[in-house]
Amino acid sequence: MPEPTPVLPHVAAQIAALPKSSRPLVICDVDEVILHLISHLEIYLAEHDMHFLDHNYRFIGNIVHRQTQEPLPSEVVRQHLQMLFDRECHQQHLVDGASEALNALWKTHDVVLLTNLPGDHNKPAREKLLAEYDLRFPVLTNSGPKGGAVAALSAGRPSPVVFIDDSPANHSSVKASLPSAKLVQFIADKRFLAAMPKAPHIDLLTGNWGETHDFIVATLENA
Repeated sequence: MPEPTPVLPHVAAQIAALPKSSRPLVICDVDEVILHLISHLEIYLAEHDMHFLDHNYRFIGNIVHRQTQEPLPSEVVRQHLQMLFDRECHQQHLVDGASEALNALWKTHDVVLLTNLPGDHNKPAREKLLAEYDLRFPVLTNSGPKGGAVAALSAGRPSPVVFIDDSPANHSSVKASLPSAKLVQFIADKRFLAAMPKAPHIDLLTGNWGETHDFIVATLENA
């Protein structure tokens, strides 16, 4: 398990600008949780003669050239992800049930969207697309592990805070920085979900928003 991480200054500034509230809090990722990412990425990779080696949940070391089958260097992967977001950020498809579940939770919880989004210039496009899907929640942009941001967001909130994300690394970071958080690992792509073992610190591993909603409601009732 990693060490607790501090909140980054640019994230702390975004948190400070949020309205003060003492309602229960749900912190939710965007890519492959609310908006599909894998399906868009696979189309992009195919257009560039690349593909995933397998459905293990990682990009570095798992994206290869078709001709050589050699994994792309990490910096090249990051460059391609930046180009993907520049191209697709305004038109990613909504995950089934996400809007209904989050708007239902908003009746009793605050919902904050915490996304690692390559390029701050893509934030307005992301906010516009989410609003078109009737998801009008605050969008905070982070980079790297999310533990520090989640711990900072939890200040003054009833325990437990619920954190929803697809990334194993982000869940490990949150577990280290805010051990009381309830952790929902949500992976929309069924192939990648099936290949993901449930880690001991994960409270729910799912790709279903109905199940996620019911789990969070039960968590509040039992708190």
